[in-house]
Amino acid sequence: METVDEKKRGNRFYLHAFCLMDNHIHLMLSEGVEDIARVMKRITVSYVYYFNKKYKRVGHLFQDRFKSEVVEQDSHVLTLARYIHQNPVRAGIVKKAADYKWSSYDCYLNEDNCFSKILDTDTILGLFSEDRKAAVKKFEEYMSEESEESFIDLKEEVGVTDEEAARELFEKMLLERGFKNKNEVKVQLLDSVIKDLRAKTNLSIRKIAAITGLNKDKVNKILRS
Repeated sequence: METVDEKKRGNRFYLHAFCLMDNHIHLMLSEGVEDIARVMKRITVSYVYYFNKKYKRVGHLFQDRFKSEVVEQDSHVLTLARYIHQNPVRAGIVKKAADYKWSSYDCYLNEDNCFSKILDTDTILGLFSEDRKAAVKKFEEYMSEESEESFIDLKEEVGVTDEEAARELFEKMLLERGFKNKNEVKVQLLDSVIKDLRAKTNLSIRKIAAITGLNKDKVNKILRS
């Protein structure tokens, strides 16, 4: 979020809502003096540099190019904000959007929130009422309503993140293919198992290497192929 704050200076873009999840982030932006592609490039390049330096790693960090969807109608602006704030609820992390501290939800209720200075809350609150107090109340009510909207076909799923559970899943996947262990698996099938394991768990390359007994370079090569 420090990176986002830094890159939005000079009215490059405006941030209306966000949610940080374990393996991805949702941003609701409107363009300022820069287009969305330039904005996202600034954010991701800067963050990857910071992350790699901090954790002494090299190479790519994000799996794919960012996905975006244009939202123009006021009603869609509100449903998008609700979709973003309810991400942790759909993922089973919290029961209410208000319970999750890594989103912009509380910024709309509490101007002292540490992220509030980064956010433009007027756009969304203005769609509820010109009176801020009334707008905040209506915001809370709307954000708590159950909804089934989705954007850019993103499916929020709870993956297997526990290493022991992932190890059991790996062994199960081998058995389903008729193998007792990875040494019996043909190269092509092992590649398929590794990719399936990553898709189902979203574990790091390091953890997948530890579970499968392969070295990190081998796992990385398989996942990139």
